Amino acid sequence: MPEHGNWTMHHFSQAGDNVPGLLRKVAESIEELGEVEVHDLILHTEIGCEDGNEYSVTVYFGYPA
Repeated sequence: MPEHGNWTMHHFSQAGDNVPGLLRKVAESIEELGEVEVHDLILHTEIGCEDGNEYSVTVYFGYPA
């Protein structure tokens, strides 16, 4: 049976009303974290908000071992 490593997954979410601006904001936040390994990005869309569509991105990442 393979050995299981011990690791921690971190995440953060950010929201915005347009995808290009939100992706720029997320990219800046990832750069501010320093050296990280991004494991997944998930884009969510909430349709029908009072002011139109709202988008959010959740980033799952870890620090290199």
